[in-house]
Amino acid sequence: MNERRQINFTIVPDEASSEPRTYANFCAISHTPFDFTLTFCEVLPPSEKDVQGEGTERILRAPVRARIVVPMQFVPNLIAALQEHLRVYTESTTKVGWTKENVH
Repeated sequence: MNERRQINFTIVPDEASSEPRTYANFCAISHTPFDFTLTFCEVLPPSEKDVQGEGTERILRAPVRARIVVPMQFVPNLIAALQEHLRVYTESTTKVGWTKENVH
């Protein structure tokens, strides 16, 4: 009889990888019924030509730094991880003893 057994792994980034860090300060998100696409861009300050352009609607093209496609099932875990890291970051940067009630 061929029994199936479950094996669990903990996945961690391979820090020995030579892949460089990539800076992005903008993320465009799109989706299909099957996956989400996160397109990370670096938005640079507009040039004088961009500012002086005619019309009220302007388009600023941002260089794409990375395009990541993730399966739909991955998105809730990504959101939860981002929320948890934001919570820890916010708590670690809040001054001790400072609360909204203390501000006048």
